[in-house]
Amino acid sequence: MPGKPDDIKMVSNAMANAPRRKMMSLLANGDRTVEEIGEAVGKSMLDYHLKILEQAGLLEIKDGNASLSEFGKNFMEEKSEKGPQKAADLSKAKPVEIAEVRQLIPCIADSTKFRTIANMAPPLAGSLKHLEPLFPRGRYSGKIGALMIQRGEILITVYGSGKVTMTMIKDEDEAKKILDDLRTTINRAIESGVTPVPRERVKVDPLEIRKYLPRTDCGECGEQSCYSFAIRLMAGEVSLDLCAPLKEPKYRQNLEHLKVLAEYI
Repeated sequence: MPGKPDDIKMVSNAMANAPRRKMMSLLANGDRTVEEIGEAVGKSMLDYHLKILEQAGLLEIKDGNASLSEFGKNFMEEKSEKGPQKAADLSKAKPVEIAEVRQLIPCIADSTKFRTIANMAPPLAGSLKHLEPLFPRGRYSGKIGALMIQRGEILITVYGSGKVTMTMIKDEDEAKKILDDLRTTINRAIESGVTPVPRERVKVDPLEIRKYLPRTDCGECGEQSCYSFAIRLMAGEVSLDLCAPLKEPKYRQNLEHLKVLAEYI
């Protein structure tokens, strides 16, 4: 049974991926053939995901059949004993208003688009993390105390302090529309007093990650291509700081988007 720090990290990495969590949940209800798992979960990178789970000691594969290992069974039992997550209570939060855009400056990644800064009052502080389920591509980061929301190319970051930043905005009218939608969504949740139950993370495709990488295939990260780096990033085997070009000013916008995507892996 995994117990060493490296083993625990391997298990954590294995379970940090949505398709692999679905595979484990499926196997918790009984053994399945590899083909059945592919039909239920998806065949994209199926062999790779199964290998990661097997290396973590969570499942066993023999003659095309997969089953949870003893450790895997115990792991899933402990997980189920924690019970379902409950909706967050927002009864003490106050409705918010958003001040008009204070700055509108060109984006580094695309000079035809803008970066904006606004302010939300009163600040949501600790209540902010409970708003994550309201947004399909939203993720709360405890490291920076902010809720990051992706809408296509647009990245919205709402900080606990009340500061709101947005990137890749077409113009001031679009900025105001997005801010108004944000305010409306948040205030509806505050009015009801609760947010939806936390949901499963949105699946991220390696091609989506590659889209925001420099795509130079320079090899400085130790991988043969940016696509292979994206695959290993999804598996939790590498970190964004290994990509040297991303540290260049011209890729700053790309790095912000990748940090958001990394929250879904």
